[in-house]
Amino acid sequence: MAETSTAETDSGLIGSHHGQVSAGDIAVGVIIGRTSEFFDFFVYAIASVIVFPKLVFPTHDPLAGTLYSFAIFALAFVARPFGTVLFMAIDRAYGRGVKLTIALFLLGTSTVAMAFLPSYQDVGVVAAWLLGLTRFLQGLALGGTWDGLPSLLALNAPHNRRGIYAMIPQLGAPIGLIVASSLFAFFVANLSADDFFSWGWRYPFFVAFAINVVALFARLRIVVTPEFSKLYDSGDLQPTRIRDMVRTEGGNIVVGAFAPLASFALFHMVTVFPLSWVFLFTNEGPERFLVIEAVSALFGIAAIVASGPLADRVGRRALLGGSAIAIAVFSGFAPQLLNGGTVGEAVFMVLGFILLGLSFGQSSGVVASSFSRRHRYTGSAVTSDMAWMFGAGFAPLAALLLAGNFGLVAAGAYLLSGAACTLIALWINKQGAPR
Repeated sequence: MAETSTAETDSGLIGSHHGQVSAGDIAVGVIIGRTSEFFDFFVYAIASVIVFPKLVFPTHDPLAGTLYSFAIFALAFVARPFGTVLFMAIDRAYGRGVKLTIALFLLGTSTVAMAFLPSYQDVGVVAAWLLGLTRFLQGLALGGTWDGLPSLLALNAPHNRRGIYAMIPQLGAPIGLIVASSLFAFFVANLSADDFFSWGWRYPFFVAFAINVVALFARLRIVVTPEFSKLYDSGDLQPTRIRDMVRTEGGNIVVGAFAPLASFALFHMVTVFPLSWVFLFTNEGPERFLVIEAVSALFGIAAIVASGPLADRVGRRALLGGSAIAIAVFSGFAPQLLNGGTVGEAVFMVLGFILLGLSFGQSSGVVASSFSRRHRYTGSAVTSDMAWMFGAGFAPLAALLLAGNFGLVAAGAYLLSGAACTLIALWINKQGAPR
């Protein structure tokens, strides 16, 4: 094992004043970590709608420019599994603290690098290549941010409160969205168009780097504690070779990747896609819809919290199955609400976030228990990568491409396909579960 990094040592000293880490400490670390990751994610997502088409693809019409921007958006999800392979090797060789430090600094650096992105007028098509490179590095870094804290939190969960503990990491998504949407809404509303496209849009990317630094120390404070190290040494959270894990647990990975597909497809259908539709196909400015998005995310937080006791009462698989059916119904009528003005948009967003909260709140752990103890840590990381890539990575691109050519009903059909995949995966998981 290599020498402990300075950041890891400092975090350990901070943590040593508190003794053994409690479940509450772990929960705070998990929420801060996930919030930082999702904030980076949403900062890029929002910019991919209102900034990059004009800045990087000005020679194309707005729809085509946004589609190109969404294609680059998907690069991070393609890169993420490669990041997991790379950083799992670092984890095995040098430890989780070193891995996490490198990954988060790479994530922060690649994110803040976007703030210095030159425009097409400055460097031509090189701007698109630079954007693609920084987006790919973001995804590579995200593959290394898996720290096992959600698994550690699950290990501390009482048997009758597993749903409550499972929903805690998911709170980072709506919190990150609220902060990112609010920042962009503030700059769009208070700057002239020239100032916003010149320098205003860059500030949220600087904020992302600062948040990543805070998240790094919050997570290292837990990762380097004796309690976490003891679980690591005992094998509960030990990284294994991905090749060996895939050979023995490949079926669990496939089911785990498709079980949350309805939730992950809906995730982008209520965060990224509606902003692009309103921005491209209505006469409204983006600031008002960003505010609607931030307010609706509060309903998502409430629904995620509610998913915990609900899952403990009816079962996680039953909740996800019921949510998938509700999402299927939602897909049949709700997308058309985006053409219904402010009221229609608000109804779509609030209903969508409530459904998202109930399903997304429990989506991460539906098949985690299927992994053997030896492969729990690595299997959870790889399954998460696959789920995000198949369920979310191409969702904005596919939904906008379909809706732009065939109307909003086609975007609803795409969401319906995700719900069908979830129901099939849950059925397969139920058939293969121990009686």
